[in-house]
Amino acid sequence: MAGETKDVAAITPDLVRLLSETAPTVVVLGDAILDVWLSGHCERICREAPAPVVDVDARALSPGGAANTAANLAALGARARFVSVVGDDEPGRELAALLDSHGVDTENLLTAPSRRSISKQRVVADDQVLLRFDEGDRDDLPAVQTNRLTKALENALAGADALMVCDYGNGLLGKPLRDAVARLRADIPLLVVDAHDFEHWRQARPDLVTPNAAEAASLLGADLPEPGEERARLFEDERRTLLDKTGAAAAVVTMDRHGAMLLTGEGRGYRTWADPAPESQASGAGDTFAAALVLARAAGLPTTSCMELAQTAANVVVHQDGTAICSQAQLSLALSREREAAVPAGELARAVAAHREAGRRVVFTNGCFDVLHRGHITYLNEAKRLGDVLIVAVNSDESVRRLKGPDRPVNTAQDRAAVLSALSCVDHVAVFEEDTPIELLKLLEPQLYVKGGDYTENMLPEAPTVRSYGGEVRVLGYVADHSTTSVIEKIRTSAPVGEGA
Repeated sequence: MAGETKDVAAITPDLVRLLSETAPTVVVLGDAILDVWLSGHCERICREAPAPVVDVDARALSPGGAANTAANLAALGARARFVSVVGDDEPGRELAALLDSHGVDTENLLTAPSRRSISKQRVVADDQVLLRFDEGDRDDLPAVQTNRLTKALENALAGADALMVCDYGNGLLGKPLRDAVARLRADIPLLVVDAHDFEHWRQARPDLVTPNAAEAASLLGADLPEPGEERARLFEDERRTLLDKTGAAAAVVTMDRHGAMLLTGEGRGYRTWADPAPESQASGAGDTFAAALVLARAAGLPTTSCMELAQTAANVVVHQDGTAICSQAQLSLALSREREAAVPAGELARAVAAHREAGRRVVFTNGCFDVLHRGHITYLNEAKRLGDVLIVAVNSDESVRRLKGPDRPVNTAQDRAAVLSALSCVDHVAVFEEDTPIELLKLLEPQLYVKGGDYTENMLPEAPTVRSYGGEVRVLGYVADHSTTSVIEKIRTSAPVGEGA
């Protein structure tokens, strides 16, 4: 496995190329599912029952379940090996052909003549899913097939950088398979588990588990709060219980349109924010998220960087039809499009007006952000939690020179804005020429103005402006030993900076 990179700021198209060059080998073990989408139009009701009649004009096939995770891994640049079982039937053959076409290694995709392949068929009329019907066997795999699958897994793991387990409770991964993974654990560099019942995998001691919000609440024996900060606080407060129940070193709780949260044994959870889409568009987005997450982690990226890449990949597929796959090119394009030049003031003002009209709480902060570090990321996440939309105003290069001296900034305003925009917690970035963002605050009138904890409200020349239009000023917590000046000094003296966040 590649050595762990220390650059936490470079969530850019260059990072996609790095993943392609690294090309980790990732084994996916789990349920093979064929997704079928029957699409057409509905203009009438059936005569013999009050049921809509759909005139189907298209049939689309996609890898589903663990097969979708494998296909996404291959599309993003991994060497993906798929370990599973299908029946000796048409859905099984169609799925195997699909995986081959996506570049997935199917050498260890076994065929069980007595087993019916699992398929999920959706009927869609004018972008509305009307019906889903499932076919296939979900009984526990017989001992003979389990032994074959165990040997296939051992074969696939030779030289692999990671194992991604996708256990959707369809009878494939019973106790013998789980025991085998636990037995092989010492030779698996990275183990990531996505399962309906994570406690079944506790003995394998995963590096990372990826429950959704409902699964995480179930593990905690708690009622699932409404989406928002109360839900995030539940997972944060109970993170040690969650990790103990799953046996994992870390957990990423996915929260659909509300993003995802990284939980470790220490510190606050790290959040990402999603680009929401209708629920009908969200099929397979979790598989894409998991694929990008495990690929980036296997390539040696810090987990927070993996989170941001995974969120961007998921954002790509939720805006596509059917069970979609995110490719390297799509991910790179998404990163490029989202990281273009900062928004001009007039355009930003129109966006803020639209946010306000929609009832969204706008949070504003500013700074030089010359070299993004853990303190910045922690405080930007804190700022985002205080509202719905986060605007970050960045000092221009001339402004930074006036404030910091002739040898700053290290990075141009365009680069600094691009890196900030790469964080899912940041919604808009603007560049201002003055020493303070007072004129921008007057133009936008955000409800909340925040600064990092190395300030007090009395130190902020912007505070009277914010109070004059009825806004609120808030000073957030301070993360010690993480200033841009200290990071630059460490770089110049060749001292190790550490992973950061």
